[in-house]
Amino acid sequence: MHLTWPFADSAFRPLDPAGLLDQVEFFRLDAARHLDRRRQAALGQYFTSATVAKLMAGMSSLGREEVRILDAGAGVGTLTAAWVARACAASERPRRIQVSAFEIDEGLRPFLQRTLELCREVCRGVGVEFQYTTYHDDFIASAVRSINGGIFGNRWPAFDLAILNPPYKKIRSDSEERRLLSEVGIETGNLYAAFVSLALRSLDAGGELIAITPRSFCNGPYFTPFRKDLLRLASLTHLHVFDSRDVAFGGDEVLQETVVFRAERALPQQLTVQVEWSEAGHCAETERRPVPFVEVVRPGDTDAFIHVVPDEWGGRVAQIISALKGSLATLDLEVSTGRVVDFRAKECLRKEPEAGTVPLIYPTHFDGGRVSWPKVEGKKPNALVLSESVEGQVNENGTYVLVKRFSSKEECRRVVAALFTPDAAPGQFVAFENHLNYFHCHGRGLSRSLAQGLTAYLNTTLVDSYFRQFNGHTQVNATDLRKLPYPTTVQLERIGKHLSDEAPEQSELDDIVEGELLNVADQAAPSEPAEHRIQEAISILKALGLPREQTNERAALTLLALLDLKPRERWSGARNPLRGVTPIMEFAAEHYGKLWKPNTRETVRRFTLHQFRDAGLVAANPDRPDRPVNSPAYCYQVPESILGLLRLFGTSGWDRRLAEHLASAPTLAQQYAKEREMQRIPLRLPEGQEISLSPGGQNELIEKIISDFCSRFTPGAQPVYVGDADAKWGYFDESALAALGIRVNSHGKMPDVVVHYTEKNWLVLIEAVTSHGPVNPKRRGELKELFGSSTAPLVFVTAFLSRQAMVRYLNDIAWETEVWVAEAPSHLIHFNGERFLGPYE
Repeated sequence: MHLTWPFADSAFRPLDPAGLLDQVEFFRLDAARHLDRRRQAALGQYFTSATVAKLMAGMSSLGREEVRILDAGAGVGTLTAAWVARACAASERPRRIQVSAFEIDEGLRPFLQRTLELCREVCRGVGVEFQYTTYHDDFIASAVRSINGGIFGNRWPAFDLAILNPPYKKIRSDSEERRLLSEVGIETGNLYAAFVSLALRSLDAGGELIAITPRSFCNGPYFTPFRKDLLRLASLTHLHVFDSRDVAFGGDEVLQETVVFRAERALPQQLTVQVEWSEAGHCAETERRPVPFVEVVRPGDTDAFIHVVPDEWGGRVAQIISALKGSLATLDLEVSTGRVVDFRAKECLRKEPEAGTVPLIYPTHFDGGRVSWPKVEGKKPNALVLSESVEGQVNENGTYVLVKRFSSKEECRRVVAALFTPDAAPGQFVAFENHLNYFHCHGRGLSRSLAQGLTAYLNTTLVDSYFRQFNGHTQVNATDLRKLPYPTTVQLERIGKHLSDEAPEQSELDDIVEGELLNVADQAAPSEPAEHRIQEAISILKALGLPREQTNERAALTLLALLDLKPRERWSGARNPLRGVTPIMEFAAEHYGKLWKPNTRETVRRFTLHQFRDAGLVAANPDRPDRPVNSPAYCYQVPESILGLLRLFGTSGWDRRLAEHLASAPTLAQQYAKEREMQRIPLRLPEGQEISLSPGGQNELIEKIISDFCSRFTPGAQPVYVGDADAKWGYFDESALAALGIRVNSHGKMPDVVVHYTEKNWLVLIEAVTSHGPVNPKRRGELKELFGSSTAPLVFVTAFLSRQAMVRYLNDIAWETEVWVAEAPSHLIHFNGERFLGPYE
């Protein structure tokens, strides 16, 4: 496939910095489309999006005359392109850029080569010298040879910047990679840590490392050597986390949380670290706060856990938990992982208890902070045959505190604990399955009051929020639980005595535990258990079937503001006031400590409230439906039917009412469609005519074609036909077509937009692809036949809303046609030709 990348005017000119990343993003999407998934898994490949690459490049300090860049695991070169684009757009540019790009996958090399050539073109346009070298060798082997000096002293020159998205894959202990790494003193079991460690060693003093990796290295014994190595070799300056696990690698089904971090080689550790947080897909809307380094890595922590505290609320949580005086050692307790690995004990598993068996406890037996056994209707076995093969895998029956080792993405809490008591599963012994951690006193049970207090403490919003500051994945290891600070024995027993056998609601539990801890610790309490309430709101949005973009923190806070629900209030007390965007943001700041920038208003409106309205969660201006969009009084309200549903969240009636609501969704959708009919898309044509299109579907793209594409590429053109998703003939100038010798009837399969570019005398036929396909060879033939009598030459254009939408159709698009993407409106992609936007026959 041969593609050219012209600019908005017809004269060819050097590519400018603003367009570089747009074009490389196309390479990324095209490469991902052709990627062999088995090879991707073997190499640990996950491509960086343009949005994240721009964020990473923005962390660089720039400021050097000459910059030597290392891009290890370069892929299609997105990170290098992002940095070059930023450097070339700066007022003070480097004089010279040298890039060393490593990529072992031969399928990506053509993309990488093209990216680096485009970087050269951009640099040439602003007077910057650009040189690059691509390496197709294994980066680990090459870097180790360089660090060791090689037989002939073949050492790389020290780099000023290493910017990388390293591969994510475990390394076997007996592998060649482990042997090579040990030669230079690196001990790690994952490729990403190996790449980062080698890149650090390849930097000059003061050089920058900017990397995006899984957040898993921040905690656990597995990465302790890597953390210590990182902190010994460099000063940690930036940490950036995302509110969603899959934002950085949205197309790759990555469930690990990711982190972007920056470090400076061989410099003393700074007193503060810039901790940043951004919402999924909106890296530009970043919250930043300087955090003392001693809060990021606790003094005296021999494992060097890295804590990420993105906001003030999290900082207060960290202060409270860190001030606790207890530990497992002072409590005389231990925590272990359940000993029964069920697939290794298949012959001993039983669905139901019977003679000669002991109770077998799984996470599925958790029920509201207690253990409910047996679970007859469940899929897991309930009993284990007591035999010699499993004798060492059981415990004396007693009172234990159990914690799930894995939490699902949808669970509100990462740490989920349950109290196990002897009466829950009677007998002399009990067995805990391997997906559980259990607290015990030297292998035996705990006192009832201590166990109750410990269960309550682990289930608090405080602990969950603190735990998330250093744990970035769904696994809760016994090591993580050992690192937690704990209340004293006296405090836990007092907490336990406050509790009955019936589990309290979350807000009540938080009040009990915080009241006890803060009375003794003399600390200022967090103003609200905000984080847990936000997670509850997210789980509601997911249950209602909202898309991912509307199940993030921004959407949760918007819903809570529209319900006037403060963190410590119960869902049954939700209300439905009329609120506009600014009052919504003020509510989030006052009650949840989330300070949004003023320019976030448009994001809340476009990416949350519009979708809430379409889903029927809110109504726009129910008090005055004709209120103008630009009115400061424009507002939203949760309908009474939805309010009644949400007030049941957390009660026994929630599941039934939710099922009823979802079952009636088609009827509701019809109702909302009628409401949306009153909110048609206004469209002003270039000659001043005004029409309106039905909302949704391809009409949003048609509006962008008229306002963005035509104004840039066919200025002054005369609209001839504009389709409408609901009414085929939204606008039709039959006389204009007749003047060009064209006759069409109502049965003709028209393109979505037809314009006559009178300056060039071209007839431009545009297909808006949302549900229907692009201008493929078949469609091109149909259009040529339909408009075959035209005296004006034909131009064929396919329009997409986003690059991601374009990717699935790349193989279908016909040669000698143009592609336009609304999210990059100033560029066209031309398929197989040398002309810029013009006819071919």
